[in-house]
Amino acid sequence: MMHLNKLAIRNFRRLADVKIDLDRDISIFVGANNSGKTSVGHALNFFVNATRDRVSFHDISACRWSDIDAFQAGNDDASLPVLSLDLWFTVEQDDLHRVLDLLPRLEWQGSQVGVRIAFAPRNADESLAHFNERHQQAQEAVAGIETPEGQEPYIASPRSLREFLEGELGKEYDFKYYVLDGAQFNDDLEPNAGYEPQELLREQGRTGKDIISSLIKVDFLHAQRHLSDSEGGSRAEELSRHLSRYYQRNLQRHEEDQNAIRALAASEALLNEHLRQVFADTLERLAQLGYPGLTNPRLMIKSALNPATVMNSQDGAHVHYALNDEGLTLPDKYNGLGFKNLIYMVVELLDLHAQWVATEERRPPVHLVFVEEPEAHLHAQLQQVFVNKVREILAAEDDAPNGFHTQLALTTHSPHILYERGFQPIRYFRREGNGTQQASTVLNLSAFYRTTGNPSRDFLERYLKLTHCDLFFADAAVLVEGNVERLIMPQMIAKAAPGLRSCYLSVLEIGGAYAHLFRTLIEFLGITTLVVTDLDSVTPAAAVDEGEEAEPAEAEDEEDGVATGSTCTPETPNAVTSNQMLARWLPAISRIDELLAADAAAKTISGDATSMGSVRVTYPCTVNLTRGDEQIERAGRTLEVAFAFDNLEWTQEYDNRELRLRIRAPQDLEDLALKLHNKVHGSNYKKTDFALALLAKDPDGWTVPRYIAEGLQWLEDTLGVAEQEIEEPGGAAE
Repeated sequence: MMHLNKLAIRNFRRLADVKIDLDRDISIFVGANNSGKTSVGHALNFFVNATRDRVSFHDISACRWSDIDAFQAGNDDASLPVLSLDLWFTVEQDDLHRVLDLLPRLEWQGSQVGVRIAFAPRNADESLAHFNERHQQAQEAVAGIETPEGQEPYIASPRSLREFLEGELGKEYDFKYYVLDGAQFNDDLEPNAGYEPQELLREQGRTGKDIISSLIKVDFLHAQRHLSDSEGGSRAEELSRHLSRYYQRNLQRHEEDQNAIRALAASEALLNEHLRQVFADTLERLAQLGYPGLTNPRLMIKSALNPATVMNSQDGAHVHYALNDEGLTLPDKYNGLGFKNLIYMVVELLDLHAQWVATEERRPPVHLVFVEEPEAHLHAQLQQVFVNKVREILAAEDDAPNGFHTQLALTTHSPHILYERGFQPIRYFRREGNGTQQASTVLNLSAFYRTTGNPSRDFLERYLKLTHCDLFFADAAVLVEGNVERLIMPQMIAKAAPGLRSCYLSVLEIGGAYAHLFRTLIEFLGITTLVVTDLDSVTPAAAVDEGEEAEPAEAEDEEDGVATGSTCTPETPNAVTSNQMLARWLPAISRIDELLAADAAAKTISGDATSMGSVRVTYPCTVNLTRGDEQIERAGRTLEVAFAFDNLEWTQEYDNRELRLRIRAPQDLEDLALKLHNKVHGSNYKKTDFALALLAKDPDGWTVPRYIAEGLQWLEDTLGVAEQEIEEPGGAAE
């Protein structure tokens, strides 16, 4: 069945050069804010519908503005930027008659046909001449104006070719259409050197736009759905009014006679039955959730077609919610936004689908529906209901013959939608660069799925589905050792790197034994990542069995009891780490003494030119311990010990005994450090209790462990969100 397989967009907003693989049924666009997801929909609307009157100069990628200046300056090889959209269709033998205009040559064989829609200068040299003429006229008009002393001479607009195009882009640019030969492109949609596509010229009255329109119809369901119940506002949008418009557009309107009234009555019954079937599972799910909360009424969708008004007003159809079996109902305005939004989207999709199906002549075989942020107003369960049912809803309405196909593209920030669909439909938009060089790349998670072996692939997909699909929307990721780090990380961020509070961080609790399994996904996504982990020092013999830690023996019940087994203090000679993150990924070192001696460069994997995509690991480091006249250097094996070392005096106070880091009557500093290690690693020590006790303390009383503070500050600097100290008037900053 014919469908849209790939897109390539160039020089449109931050989509300077992206390739997007589309799933045959549903594709889900994810990424951080301002990564270009919605721009794909705008690009499709602009190019497919050839809406030249809606184009703005600022739709040209900012990284191409300098090309305009270079062309004005007459630089060699400089040219005005060309905006373009490449559409690649998968076709079968039965569809060849539809794409004859796009076959690049008579001997063509294959399953891919492509067409390029370009928004290009009509004639670049003439555009430059038009600017020079306009510029000269403007300067002559202001030639008699005297310039006040000390000021720069006034230069009238347009002062540059760029400024000229801001107002005249729609006149100087036009749409052009080209046939693409798949044999001239590699798997990454990069053309062979010197390849020039063949332009589609008007033939037998058909333009390039006509050919595109005969192949694909693109519709949009925008995020701003205005479901307010308020009256009178021009932006207010009631669900019942929308349903009325659906009828007005898709039902034949008759005069007011008995036949029309009978037809309306039949239509009402049919619509009620249809909506009952479509929403049966959804309403059942909502009933189980106790939604919408009006004493848990039995919900129903009820049409109310008034023959006197349905043919000439917006008030002919209403959604009702049944309260009992006796016919008592409430209109849609008495229900919540979430449920109204769900019904609104379904009705809108049915409307768009019906209009496509009802096209009598040259109906395009591909219908692409672009849905923007369907999760608006929907709680988690309803989001999952929608993404699961949307294909079934359209399939139930699809009475088209074979050869016609509907595809969906969703933009979302909802981890719950990803939870339902898994990796394969995800297209991840990654931001790159900054300033005028900011752009995006699009990564196909189905490619990651195909190229990543098991058990890593299944582990990652199951783990993210169960916990943190929000990784795909984050500015950066923080991988932490366990629940303790996850609980206290927000407080540590507030103390050590407050600038990170303005970022969207995804904190994943993964443990040192599994962190290395995230390597393939983190590197594939290119997301900036901080890994906060433990040293996990063990005796060498304990690390032989694939780095797994041996089962420790039973610990003594004494508060300061010693747990025997493979664990050891980091200063133990020849100690190694059982942490597979440190041994296998970063810094790929096993010996504890070498880990403690590693510098920042060894702990960091550099990203792009702006450091985006960098990865940094941080683990307990050697610190100076001081008690009276004594002073030694030690490193904590885990967070709890490292915290005690960096807050030695505070943790030994009686008032802070709830942390269970206080050692009674140590012989000396060496004894104190050893007993802290043994106590934390004893079977009686509950680490979560430590985290909860710490959250109950005044955060001004303790300091963030040095290794965590260094890691968070690195992340803050890398993301460029470090808060600047404000110097008080007449004095230094505190």
